[in-house]
Amino acid sequence: MSGLSKEALKLRLLQLQCHFSWKLLLKDTDPDELEDRLYDQLTYLVTKNKYMVYNFLAYVIHLRKDYTKAIANLKKAEEMIEENNPDGTDQKYLVTYGNYAWIYYHMNQHEDSQKYVDKVEQIYKELKGSRDVAEIYGEKAWSLLKFCGQYYEEAKQCFQKALELEPEDPEWITGYATVVYRLEGFNGRTCSSSDCKSLELLRNAVEKSPKDPVVKALLALKLQDLKRTGEGKKYIKEALEQAPNLPYLLRYVAKFYRRAGMVDEALHVLKSALALIPTSAFLHQQTGLCYKRKYLNVKKSLENGNYYGRQVHSAEELHDLLQNALFHFEKTVEHKKTFVYAYVELANMYSEAKKYQKAEESFQTVMSFPDLIEEEKQQIYYNYGQFKEYCVRSESEAIDYYKKSLQITVIKQERQWSEKALRRISTRKIKNDIHDAEGYALLGFVHKTNGERNDAIDCYEKALKYDCYNEEYVSELCELKLMI
Repeated sequence: MSGLSKEALKLRLLQLQCHFSWKLLLKDTDPDELEDRLYDQLTYLVTKNKYMVYNFLAYVIHLRKDYTKAIANLKKAEEMIEENNPDGTDQKYLVTYGNYAWIYYHMNQHEDSQKYVDKVEQIYKELKGSRDVAEIYGEKAWSLLKFCGQYYEEAKQCFQKALELEPEDPEWITGYATVVYRLEGFNGRTCSSSDCKSLELLRNAVEKSPKDPVVKALLALKLQDLKRTGEGKKYIKEALEQAPNLPYLLRYVAKFYRRAGMVDEALHVLKSALALIPTSAFLHQQTGLCYKRKYLNVKKSLENGNYYGRQVHSAEELHDLLQNALFHFEKTVEHKKTFVYAYVELANMYSEAKKYQKAEESFQTVMSFPDLIEEEKQQIYYNYGQFKEYCVRSESEAIDYYKKSLQITVIKQERQWSEKALRRISTRKIKNDIHDAEGYALLGFVHKTNGERNDAIDCYEKALKYDCYNEEYVSELCELKLMI
């Protein structure tokens, strides 16, 4: 090759800001599911920045080594930039040219690769050497946001940098509000009204982008989080009037309805959305949650009906709801094989159907995922503990998993439920036998995990009183006394 050596070219490529240098790790996503989502966005999203989707799609397609198709998507990205770039600012091409350079490098077309590296450098020269470009920060932020939840914090930082350079850009305002909203509820976290930052950000985004129905739906969901459902309904109504057939809106509308107890309305909306995007894991998951809610309501009604001598629902109806929930949770993990919470929901519904082997397989599958975060582990351990206690009838195994859930310091409802389960088991043991050492030791573990050392010492001393040679209890007691 003429020009740069292969090694020197690689060094220059590594300095480019594009999808190939943003450390989008394959272990963190399902590339097939991501590709499907990006194609759906090209079909349904109404935005002048579709070139970003084509850029991202080119990167995802290159993972299959389909370089010809990847190049075709970059050409579409160029066309979109030209169509929507009347002022002719070349910085919008920076990421596209960087992706071109990398793909040609992988094709061993080094001269073409160098040509695009030179194009990038020429744009920077026209910008008088400045490497801080809002378009790059913004495009990186949107890509991180679409990739997976573990990248939300970095996406937030990128949107902040884009806004520092272009504080009035509606695209970056909406993106920043969206990622802050997602972070506040990430993995079941709760955000008090005093700590909530996304509410005002979403209001500002709606003001800057009044024709964007999706951001209105996010504002409605945040208002619902803050117990202001009535106010949220106003934005849901406005959004639906603007885009009644937009699947990205309908999924949030359905979530709003389901959380408001309007489950039939949610299912109606979800069916419309699934007709448009039948491979959406999110839509199947939301549909599964609706059928699960209806199933649990009917199950409770049947139990109460039998108790009070009246029956409103039938066993056949209960069976159908359970099968519908299973179907949609199975579709969820089929279309998104890394969807942790969907595996837990699926396992729980298998348990309801008394398909215990399938439930066990689902739990084992999700527990084998690499790089599970603490919130995910906490939820899995609690639910697996429930499965072991009530379906497998193995109290010792259940205790082990409740303990694992409690030891994770993230404050989620599963931690509180795990503590409640351990206290329930220990109380029952002591009530059945005042000399039950394990019951006192279990209560001591709960106190110790919560930092209540004196109470923990008292419990372990009682445990040793009735099982004086237990090495575990001796060790725990010594450790606690050394802390004091």
